[in-house]
Amino acid sequence: MIPFEITVRTSALIEAREITGEIERLVGGNEGGLAHIYTPHTTCGVTINENADPSVMKDILDALSRMVPQDYPYRHAEGNADSHIKALLTGSSVTVPIERGNLRLGIWQGIFLMEFDGPRQRKVLVTLV
Repeated sequence: MIPFEITVRTSALIEAREITGEIERLVGGNEGGLAHIYTPHTTCGVTINENADPSVMKDILDALSRMVPQDYPYRHAEGNADSHIKALLTGSSVTVPIERGNLRLGIWQGIFLMEFDGPRQRKVLVTLV
């Protein structure tokens, strides 16, 4: 299986960019199976969380920044060690069931690219199984 690739342009150092719509367009027409969504970058992640109230993602980003501060004296000389740690906490992939051509997400759920070292252009690979 060759994965589909989408490009996500982020506009801030840290942001949660909802990509549910782009993923839904890719799975349309598939009766069933799984969509595996993966980002091949070490300073961003992919997660599923609430997409109805944008303050939820703001709270999550604020909490990650408190837990993993940017100004801590990390050893990583590039200056983005906090981005690597935040990406580790969110993970680099999610898998979602497909049912009758639609992602089988919960009523309040969306798929997010979690940017921790932006702004950048990111790749997201989607494999349908």
